[in-house]
Amino acid sequence: MKVLITRKIPDAGIRLLKEHPELELDYRQGAPLSKEELIKAIKDADAIIPVIPDQIDADIINAADNLKLIATYSVGYDHINLEAAKSKSVYVSNTPGDLTESVAEHTIALMMAVGKKIVQGDKYVREGNYNYWDPMLYLGPQFMGKTLGIVGFGRIGQHVADIARDGFNMRIVYSDPKVIPNSGAERLSLEELLETSDVISLNCNLCPATHHLIDEAQLKMMKPTAILINTARGPVINEKALMRALEEEWIEGAGLDVFEEEPNVPEELRDLKNVVLTPHIASATREARIEMATMAAKNVIEVLVNGNEPVNKVA
Repeated sequence: MKVLITRKIPDAGIRLLKEHPELELDYRQGAPLSKEELIKAIKDADAIIPVIPDQIDADIINAADNLKLIATYSVGYDHINLEAAKSKSVYVSNTPGDLTESVAEHTIALMMAVGKKIVQGDKYVREGNYNYWDPMLYLGPQFMGKTLGIVGFGRIGQHVADIARDGFNMRIVYSDPKVIPNSGAERLSLEELLETSDVISLNCNLCPATHHLIDEAQLKMMKPTAILINTARGPVINEKALMRALEEEWIEGAGLDVFEEEPNVPEELRDLKNVVLTPHIASATREARIEMATMAAKNVIEVLVNGNEPVNKVA
C-alpha cells in the first residue's frame, strides 16, 4: 500500500510508518508539487499526507484510483475538497490539539513585536541609526491591563486568553458562535469586540461565514491604537482593506502569520512599517511539528494497516 508524503516532515512520523513493511512510502522532500505532479503522484496512492499549501481539489481526488485517506499535516482542512472526498468514500483526518500552545505563543509574540516595535527597533540599530537615546523613539502601548478581543474562542483562542490574562492581567473578551462557560471571558458581538479591544486576535476557522470577516467597515470600528493579529487564515482579512488601514493609520499596527494568497505577499504590504510579517510559522515548534508527524502517521496506520477509521477523522 502506497503512502504519498508531499513535503519533508519530522522523522518521528516516517519512522512510525516504516515499522509497517506493507506500507510503501513515496516521500517527496523538495519543492512543492505542482497540480499536475500531484495528479500523477496520487494515481496509485492509498493514502496521502499533504500540507496546507497543497490544494487537494476534486481533480486530484478523482485522479486517485486507490485512495482511502487524506491525512493532512495540519489542523485546518479548508485546502481539501471534502465533498469530493466523501463522494469517493475517502477519509479525511487532521492533527488537532497539538498546535494549540505553539500557535498561542506565536500570537502573543506577534502582539509584543508589533506593540513594542521590535522589528523596527532591530532594523534601526542594524542600520547604524542608534546614535543617542531618544525618549520619544518607537513609543508603544503597555499591555498590562489592556483589553484583548479574541475572534474564535476554541482551543487556541482560549490558550491565548490564558497567557494574556495570567501574564499581562488583560481583560479578555471574545466573539464566537458558541458560549464558552467558565472561561473567565466576556462574550461580545463582533462589533462590540472590535470597538472595545486594544488588541484583536483572529483565531477562527476559515469558512464562508468568516471569509473577509475583517473588512473595511470592521477595521474602521477599531481604535486608532488597536493592534490586529492574525494566526488563523489569511482570507479572514480583506488584505487590500488592511493595507489601506495600515497606510492611513486607522489602526496602530498588525501582526500577520498568514496571508490571503499564500505564499504571495503584496509588495505594498511588505513595504509598510507598522506590520510584522512571518511566513506561516505559528506552529513551528519542534514539539508541535513532531507531534503533527506522529498523528498523521497514526491516522495512516489506523486506516491502511488496521482497517479502521482514522484517529482524527474530520470527514
